[in-house]
Amino acid sequence: MNVVNHPSELRLWGIRLSGETQHDGGAGRQRFSAYLKSLGLDRFVQSSGESSHGTPFSQFTVNEAFMRDFAPGCDTTQLCQKMGLDTHGVSEDLEREIVLAMLASPAPFLFPSCDELMSAVRIRKNIVQNARRTALAFDTEHAERPEDYWVYDLARGFTLKPGKPLIEALQKTTQPDRSGKLYSFSCYRATEYVLLLSIAQELAECNASVLAQLQQQWETRAIMSGQFHDVFLHEYGSMAEPLPPKYYVPGDRLWFRNPDEPSSNVEGYEGSWVFYLGDGLFTNFWKRDQPFTLRSKCVELFHWRNATYRNGDGKLLMDDAVVDEHVAQSLQDEAEVDRIVARMLRLRDPGGVYRDGGCIDTTRECARRVCAGTCELVFPG
Repeated sequence: MNVVNHPSELRLWGIRLSGETQHDGGAGRQRFSAYLKSLGLDRFVQSSGESSHGTPFSQFTVNEAFMRDFAPGCDTTQLCQKMGLDTHGVSEDLEREIVLAMLASPAPFLFPSCDELMSAVRIRKNIVQNARRTALAFDTEHAERPEDYWVYDLARGFTLKPGKPLIEALQKTTQPDRSGKLYSFSCYRATEYVLLLSIAQELAECNASVLAQLQQQWETRAIMSGQFHDVFLHEYGSMAEPLPPKYYVPGDRLWFRNPDEPSSNVEGYEGSWVFYLGDGLFTNFWKRDQPFTLRSKCVELFHWRNATYRNGDGKLLMDDAVVDEHVAQSLQDEAEVDRIVARMLRLRDPGGVYRDGGCIDTTRECARRVCAGTCELVFPG
């Protein structure tokens, strides 16, 4: 059965801050409280001091009035609109949206220090800003990188040339405003590069020794796919305890599943990996100036089933122009969009199952801890 969290069943966990409260009289809690006040968010937040197995911690969540007025049922997609936030023009507004969405979480965000919490917020901010600048050419069979920065080897992937800084190389590769060119990527690899860049930028500020290790790693061998997830990412939510379909935090990496089995057999169309940009928008790396809303993403994924074909060699392919035609037609009929979205907003079926589920995953992904003393990043070498 496809389980859906109902608003009446939701319990908020928000942010749990521990570690510093054990030895410094609650300085971490005080720092975070002062940060909330500096952003004007303290009036929305409730906190408590608790203990687990003898270890004290501070719990922060938004209050009931905030949930009722701004995020009913943990729907965070309307936060900017309802609160009048300008996350493009005002940097602090992006922080406000990130922090409020985290505080409204039905899954706990656990941090051993205020430093680690603030790094997590900055990494999410980096992800959003880098993702907004990213534009690429979609290609599941070929990949290219700036030749003055990268060298390719089948066993090692794309590695850095000697003397080329990782952050600069990633920016040149993903941001055409810096390179003047669109490079070919799959959507999954594109999200890895944006994540890697955003984490590296924070390491440059908080943990230079680990940044040096990361630089050395990419001069030796790229970390990719499942190993990338294991090294760099934490997944929250689960199939057993799914996140609500409209709960997202800016900077989340997430997967929209293609719930149509036949078209999911087209390489690269099993689903779509994206970042949540905030303000109800999701990345579109192939058309940077046309980010998806939740509704438009659902409509696009739905119409993949209507655009498959086989080439002369019998290979199953997708005609993106046909997808665009179907999407444009559907968007002219609001009732049709409502029907499609209602179907697609169901939580996805388990792996290998194509039955009643929609495109919404039960989990989201965020970066692991990066600060000195509590860093979780361990590189394979």
